[in-house]
Amino acid sequence: VQLQAFGGGLVQAGGSLSLSCAASGRTFSRYGMGWFRQAPGKEREFVAGISWSGGSTYNEDSVKGRFTISRDNAKSTVYLQMNSLKPEDTAVYYCAAGLDGFARTSPSGYIYWGQGTQVTVSS
Repeated sequence: VQLQAFGGGLVQAGGSLSLSCAASGRTFSRYGMGWFRQAPGKEREFVAGISWSGGSTYNEDSVKGRFTISRDNAKSTVYLQMNSLKPEDTAVYYCAAGLDGFARTSPSGYIYWGQGTQVTVSS
């Protein structure tokens, strides 16, 4: 599976961004999908995950109520809608396809990774 993330950019605190991740190569609907982020000097951390059907989603505590993960299997795309952005959300955001159809919270549960897209939130 090849993954390519889009939609990063610079936004003021309180603003919104929508990330997309387009998949190609294998049957997208087989995979649970996730978004992770990595800030400078920090480890990669889980942001949100979604099961193969979209029926189960999980968000990291700091983004609950602000970020929403969704997917469109017909378009082989997973999305991350980010609202009420904060400076601490600044990071490179990565999409990933999982070992199976479940949504997982650990990077070890994912085997395919996109190239990352930079999100910068100014105060």
